[in-house]
Amino acid sequence: MAIPLEFDEETALAAAQALQDVLQQRTHRRKYLGQMYTVPGKLGEALNLPGILSRLSSKVASRRQSGLEEFEELWATLSLATQAKVLDAIQWYDPEDLSWDDKRSNRRPLTPGKSDGD
Repeated sequence: MAIPLEFDEETALAAAQALQDVLQQRTHRRKYLGQMYTVPGKLGEALNLPGILSRLSSKVASRRQSGLEEFEELWATLSLATQAKVLDAIQWYDPEDLSWDDKRSNRRPLTPGKSDGD
């Protein structure tokens, strides 16, 4: 999914919230006192995602801009699979990758009875 990404403050906020959801869905197993527990992942906190979300949702424009820059730096470090999950969660798609029958594409479907050479 090679989409030229240009985030603005709103789309970066939506993507950061979706990224937080994606990272919270990751779990791992931990053994404690002989019992196995499933523990939610803490990668979002390690990546300072709550701080980025706070800056992106700030009322001060300079804080939102710094949050946007920090999110773009973080975005470049994410794996392609994680990026794809986040983009899917915010319903961001590449029109070039859509099929002819997809309603989101801007292409006009071929009319029945007409060939490509007409």
